[in-house]
Amino acid sequence: MKRKNNKQLKPRITTKLPGPKAREILRKDGKYVSSSYTRFYPFVMKKGEGVWLTDVDGNYFLDFTSGIGVTATGHSHPEVVTAISEQAARFLHMSGTDFYYELQARLAAKLAEIVPGAQNKKTFFCNSGTEAVECAMKLSRHHTRRTRFLAFTGSFHGRTYGSLTLTASKSIQKKYFGPLLPGVTHVAYAYCYRCPFRLEYPSCNLMCVQYIDDVVFKKIVPPEEVAGIFVEPIQGEGGYVVPPKGFLPALRKLCDKYGILLVDDEIQAGMGRTGKMFAIEHFSAKADIYCLAKGIASGLPLGACLSRAGIMDWQPGAHASTFGGNPVACAAALKTVELLEKGLVENAARMGKIAMERLRELEKRFDFIGDVRGYGLMIGIELVADKQSKEPVKDKRDAVVYEAFKQGFLLLGAGESVVRLIPPLVINEHELHTGLDLFENVLNKVFKTK
Repeated sequence: MKRKNNKQLKPRITTKLPGPKAREILRKDGKYVSSSYTRFYPFVMKKGEGVWLTDVDGNYFLDFTSGIGVTATGHSHPEVVTAISEQAARFLHMSGTDFYYELQARLAAKLAEIVPGAQNKKTFFCNSGTEAVECAMKLSRHHTRRTRFLAFTGSFHGRTYGSLTLTASKSIQKKYFGPLLPGVTHVAYAYCYRCPFRLEYPSCNLMCVQYIDDVVFKKIVPPEEVAGIFVEPIQGEGGYVVPPKGFLPALRKLCDKYGILLVDDEIQAGMGRTGKMFAIEHFSAKADIYCLAKGIASGLPLGACLSRAGIMDWQPGAHASTFGGNPVACAAALKTVELLEKGLVENAARMGKIAMERLRELEKRFDFIGDVRGYGLMIGIELVADKQSKEPVKDKRDAVVYEAFKQGFLLLGAGESVVRLIPPLVINEHELHTGLDLFENVLNKVFKTK
């Protein structure tokens, strides 16, 4: 995709934020829209192109959020827009759970090709990540005839009742909503920077996995009753936590030992985000069931749950979705995958390497950067009081995110005190360095280093 004068583009703020038009919209939103949404700063979007956004008052922003990891191909990629427009002109909807259309079958075949493992996979289409997880939960129980699940502390799998029970990133997400789904047990994720066992990798011998076998399965949950272990290959909302190389293969081995299904939640980490099509590929492991969403359709609502045909063995009527696999969303997804394969995954890997080199230098210079981690363009920077105490500084992290907004740079937090960098995968080197320059300036201002 060619974008005009991209070597000269920089954020440009010409009004007080929020501007007058934004304030009017914010007043209406405050009156009529649910208060449960987690807006952190008052950005009111009007238009987007690539990694650049314009708000309703004409201010110009650089986007390192991708709509929470969704717009992998950038905002309004012209080829995606064309694919959407052409399909919309043909037909908008004909529920794929009761009828047939070519796009749904084509996309399922393409996903079976690119998702790790043999190609004898089937796909259930839905509308979002949480629905993909709900599908995986039902499918795991149906196939194994078992009822229990394991998930990890720090995980985020969604907010509907089944996926919410798996989620363990913030207690506010569950407050006053119980009782939740029975049969879910949480165990420690391989968060090496803050190891709950106070050990170090690799001398720890992956105690986080050993604990499941030696304690959880012997004293808490019979492994013969566990249908599936749900895991993010890189934790998203929990703080962009990257596990050590041996973690996922060890989980795979544990699942095989007891006939448990390994469910890979690629909703935030998948679709090229990490410099490979799927994050699990960095760890030389394969899952039994895969959950996809976010970046799969460049902004249109689409989710997918995939497994081997022998696992997705349920009968007609066992599970369905009126809007899942919508033809317009499928058209967007097919074009998205094409663009990812034609260079965007490779670009994510290359830009990610450049970003990590710069961020590692900042980590050496600043005592308040405790850890820099990630693959491709899924990067987390953990901010702390100092490197010795590792004390989280949520107030400072929040101040960094808000100050960046004031300077025309959109960021998001994750975990307790992590800033995440997730720009669209179309980003070029100039845009990347522009964002990293802004990030450094914001850190200097918030932490008063100059």
